Amino acid sequence: MKILHVSPSFYPTRAYGGTIRSSYGLCHGLTQVGCEVRVLTTDSDGIGRNLQVANDRDVAVDGLQVRYCHKLFRNSVSADLLRVLGEYVAWADVVHLIAVYSFPTFPTLAYCRRLRKPLVWSPRGSLQRWDGSTRGATKVVWERVCRMLAAKDRVVLHTTSEEEARQSQARFRDLRTVIVHNGVELPERVRRSGPTAELRITYLGRLHPIKGIENLLDACKLMEGDADPWHLKIAGSGEGDYPEVLKSKVEKLGLQAHVEFTGEIFGDAKEDLFADSDVLVAPSYVENFGMVIAEALAHEVPVIAGRGTPWQGLEANGCGLWVENDAPSLAATIRRMRTLPLRDMGRQGRCWMQREFSWEAVSREMLALFDGLPWE
Repeated sequence: MKILHVSPSFYPTRAYGGTIRSSYGLCHGLTQVGCEVRVLTTDSDGIGRNLQVANDRDVAVDGLQVRYCHKLFRNSVSADLLRVLGEYVAWADVVHLIAVYSFPTFPTLAYCRRLRKPLVWSPRGSLQRWDGSTRGATKVVWERVCRMLAAKDRVVLHTTSEEEARQSQARFRDLRTVIVHNGVELPERVRRSGPTAELRITYLGRLHPIKGIENLLDACKLMEGDADPWHLKIAGSGEGDYPEVLKSKVEKLGLQAHVEFTGEIFGDAKEDLFADSDVLVAPSYVENFGMVIAEALAHEVPVIAGRGTPWQGLEANGCGLWVENDAPSLAATIRRMRTLPLRDMGRQGRCWMQREFSWEAVSREMLALFDGLPWE
């Protein structure tokens, strides 16, 4: 089967967090189950930045053929992508489109309709709303155009959780919606550092208001006078001035001795962070999946996740707690983690990831979805 993956950005950019890691993992996994995969994307590396890659031809990337079209401005506006899109769609048996409110969306929907190509459309959480959502009126108009362009008998919405499916279906009622969760790469060996008296708390991910990091800092203030020592590492980057907003909040709360900002980390530094973490906290208001949660569990790190994430299975699988993301709830839960067998919980989390979240299993499930689409 020939699959075209259309995305506003792609590996090796690190500017867009878990969406990039999940897209790369799925594309690579599909090659392992016998599919021929091409990726059509841009060289976007965030606003105002471009990857240093060839953009006049397909580039071999770990068994994938990737065309990085030159981005002109914003996150993904590319005349080159528009110029070659029809050729790439015509090549494919199935098109897999990532994101909603980005430049490739309209033309990809239009070409698939014109060429009668089946399309799997993965919003990656962009159709979910929360109290801090912005550009609501613009998004309503954008969605209306998408509904006009989408061939409802040939387009399937792919979501990664029940809540994402519910909210996506509410906006595109004429489209069939399916749930196939993301996979996670499992390290062959897990390295864990020895226990310390200090509880080592980690936040890892994009620095953005939707992630609930300010609530976590308020929870830390509530724990400031605790007799048991603790330390929070915040690892990640963000756009605009929001990282400075968080750092100013730490200073205002007087938590400089307890909270450390590491900046964006990857590779060996990320492995070291997991090895030195007792618990990962993911207090997001909304997540369609939450790749970092799966990655932490794969590295035997138990997790505290907010109820805006689709990780209620943490408790049933004995590897974490699923709680409200307000400061008192987070503080109480972090304190409770001290009383729990964290190493055993971490091992149970990795077993869960091995059973249900391997990329091979997820890729086969996606392949079955592609097989069931109406081909010409």
